[in-house]
Amino acid sequence: MPSNIDTVRDFIALWNVGDPDAILAMMAPDCIYHNMPWDPLVGHAAIRQGLATFMRNASEIDWRVYHIAQGGNGVVMTERLDRFLIKGKWWEFPVMGIFELQDGRITHWRDYFDSVQVQAARATVA
Repeated sequence: MPSNIDTVRDFIALWNVGDPDAILAMMAPDCIYHNMPWDPLVGHAAIRQGLATFMRNASEIDWRVYHIAQGGNGVVMTERLDRFLIKGKWWEFPVMGIFELQDGRITHWRDYFDSVQVQAARATVA
């Protein structure tokens, strides 16, 4: 069985491929995905809608992991730069991600980022 770090790396690689079905398959059916400070999304149907928000206009996705560490109880932490190519321009912002895993699947995923910075970056590709 892969380590939790390997699982999170594989999960991020699927973002770079842009495969929402494969991304969801790595999550528990009742997974909680929470982009701070917005409301959490619970379960595959809600998460699929949330993924579409980020993926629908991107012709390319490139998440870069700068640091990754594993803590106790199946927790993996990532420091990333999430990048989305939209209309020929990169929309990018730094992210700190926390992934909780159980039995090889993500059960809780929290991403922390500056929402003002994200909105400003989004405006450059609108």
